[in-house]
Amino acid sequence: MNFSPKNPILVIVIPCYNEEEVLPISIEKLSCKIKELVSKHIISKKSSLLFIDDGSKDNTWNLIEQFQKENPSLIQGIRLLVNRGHQNALVCGMFHTRDYADVVITMDADLQDDIIAIDSMLEIFLSGFEIVLGVRSGRQGDGLLKKTSAGLFYCLMRFLGIDFIKNHADFRLMSKNAIDGLAVVLEKYKKPNYFLRGIIPGLGFKTNIVYYDRKQRLAGKSKYNVWKMFKLALNGLAYGIKKKFN
Repeated sequence: MNFSPKNPILVIVIPCYNEEEVLPISIEKLSCKIKELVSKHIISKKSSLLFIDDGSKDNTWNLIEQFQKENPSLIQGIRLLVNRGHQNALVCGMFHTRDYADVVITMDADLQDDIIAIDSMLEIFLSGFEIVLGVRSGRQGDGLLKKTSAGLFYCLMRFLGIDFIKNHADFRLMSKNAIDGLAVVLEKYKKPNYFLRGIIPGLGFKTNIVYYDRKQRLAGKSKYNVWKMFKLALNGLAYGIKKKFN
């Protein structure tokens, strides 16, 4: 059943790993976006930001605590004592909101995902869609190696019959209904090696797409190194093989 309440409670879930350089900027910009949407009566004044510290070794958690103390109604934080990985941090954040949020948007702390697209996502949600995927307009900022490897990965996923959206990462909106549905699916996983980019589009909820131009990092360096990208690709291929042959 579609459920798009007027003035929904929105929670933006932001996984963080060693993001002390960019975090103050991100918190300022996302806080302004929440306040803007509240002032326009698009979302509830109970809406908030939820930062998941994924076992950071720098000052990330101290910053989250500091900003939470300054604005406890707007900023929340969860600390994972060890690094569980980006996908697990996202799931932790989304599932934490199930008892109080009507809708969740997930995005990275570097704000390469365009916060202006949040307005379009909410507009589509309020029209009756339960999942809205943020899709990059292109890969102009990527090097040749990253473009080539991404192209090969997309080809493999299509071969395995996975409902995989090209140039979609983890910038997305999900309703409470969709997150509850995701929880049912993830219960089947013996090990938490999730590949949300493949799982979520296949949940069966009414889905739409918002295209956006990916920005440069506001500060600091990407923590998503070659090994983490390779591990995510392996999880994707494992998911694809299991779905094709089971």
